[in-house]
Amino acid sequence: MRYIVRLLSLLLLVTLISCSDFLNKTDPTSLVEDEFYKTEDQMAQAVNGVYSQLQGIIHDQWQYNEFITDNTTLHFNVENRGQGPALEAIEYWQINPSTSNITNLYNSIYQALININTSLHKLEESTFDESVSQQFEGELKFLRAYYYFHLVQYFGDVIIMTEPLDAPAEAWTYSRQSVDEVYNLIESDLTTAISGVPEPGEAVVGRVTKGAALSLLGKVYLTRKEYGEAINTLQQVQSLGYALLPSYADVFDPQNKNHAESIFDVQFQGGNDLGEHSSFIYTFAPRESEGAVIDFSGQNGGGWNIPSLDIINSYEDGDLRKDVSLNEGYTNNEGEWVPVPYITKYHHPHAIRGRTDDNWPVLRYADVLLMLAEAINEESGPTAEAHNYLNQVRERAGLKPVNGLNQETFRDTVLHERRIELAFENHRWFDLKRTKTPEELAEFLNEHGELEKSNPTTSRGGIPFTDDDYVFEPYEALFPIPADEILINDELTQNPGY
Repeated sequence: MRYIVRLLSLLLLVTLISCSDFLNKTDPTSLVEDEFYKTEDQMAQAVNGVYSQLQGIIHDQWQYNEFITDNTTLHFNVENRGQGPALEAIEYWQINPSTSNITNLYNSIYQALININTSLHKLEESTFDESVSQQFEGELKFLRAYYYFHLVQYFGDVIIMTEPLDAPAEAWTYSRQSVDEVYNLIESDLTTAISGVPEPGEAVVGRVTKGAALSLLGKVYLTRKEYGEAINTLQQVQSLGYALLPSYADVFDPQNKNHAESIFDVQFQGGNDLGEHSSFIYTFAPRESEGAVIDFSGQNGGGWNIPSLDIINSYEDGDLRKDVSLNEGYTNNEGEWVPVPYITKYHHPHAIRGRTDDNWPVLRYADVLLMLAEAINEESGPTAEAHNYLNQVRERAGLKPVNGLNQETFRDTVLHERRIELAFENHRWFDLKRTKTPEELAEFLNEHGELEKSNPTTSRGGIPFTDDDYVFEPYEALFPIPADEILINDELTQNPGY
């Protein structure tokens, strides 16, 4: 099986982008632009370099899509409070323009966009076979659309960059563009991708396919409440040969990668020294577990992204997905039960400490079925077709089908089903934002916060919550533009409330 590999010295344009601020860089193409992009092989390597950046972004995405929601919390560290201004600020909704992890998120995405735009610009100058050029363009524009879809949901109005930077000073003059303009770019890029990338089965494993582009475009239409367009787009995915696997556990098994349910996964490869491994369980496992969770002597976890009691209690009796997705605790080396839950979707045997083989699912067929159910319900009410899509997912989980729901109940049921089916796969924040107004989101999250404060998922060792912990305001539905960006670019404005 072929995997996307990270380029080392060959692609300096990717590996040398390490400044803390994307606006403080020298031209990222200047090191190699005269010597590189000349052949199809070189362009393929450049596209691989763009894929490789996705690994790092996915590695941290749980913070902004799960940790901030009611799905997960932290294994509280009484002795080390160093993450208070960073990771804990996200969990407790105390984000501000100086929160370092929000700055890292902003910069990492724009760093990837710089390389995408450079590659697209060089592709325009190439004389490759048209079909080859169309595929490269489609892959790059899918990834650009993916990043902008995240940027616009995180930050609202954002800088649109579609050309390479000729000089660093150019970046200091960009201003934010409207949400509508950003979505117009996303839809345009995905339309190009759909016509340029191959169908499933014809593509190299791990690369963008027509199914991925259609699925993401359908998600964009659903987010924009263009339900008819979402239905039409997502139904096209159904003709491409995808299917639910009989076993939910098999969806995440590294021995069963890139299967019939997988539409787009971020590829990782463990068991070697190539540097392509994942390590999610090392972040998610409980602290001080000393090898009782991760099967290496004395190995602790980070204690981050711990399943909340709220989601644990949300599983229906008999739901087969629960034991695949999480454990409610573990037995330590002394034989004692420790009630600290942890995610198990990405917990599988691996040969080398710290180097796991788990891919990360970005788009899969169960997501498509649930999006179809949601879109049809919003467009036409809870039809038999909408119930069928929902029940396909429930029945795979060992649950009874639901029937005869009214539109409001169906809406709530689909949102719940998405929470459970896609738990810890980085969908929850966007699902909540799509289905609730900022005011409704604030009310919902504040209710969750009160529950967590009254009965914390993990012990706080006697340290009380502060008055500001778990207090969410409607304006916080958007993240702040990082303070450093506004400091060096007076064209930028801050989101209201910050």
